Amino acid sequence: MEIFTPQEAARMTGTKYRAVLVAAKFARLLNEMPRDVQVQWDKADREVKLTTLAMQKLVTGELGFRELRRRRSDV
Repeated sequence: MEIFTPQEAARMTGTKYRAVLVAAKFARLLNEMPRDVQVQWDKADREVKLTTLAMQKLVTGELGFRELRRRRSDV
């Protein structure tokens, strides 16, 4: 099991909470991919859980993201 410190995650996203949200969203995206696409991943990437893979990519800087502002709904 690989351990990521909050400081490592916050370095890439600004806060540790945003890091968890970004990694979770990416892990969900990876989970929705078809199996034939997942077979093309590196062997090391296929052996770890998707949440761990998402945190690895985030901490190493391989995962880029941008924050979108929510539009206010006019009621």
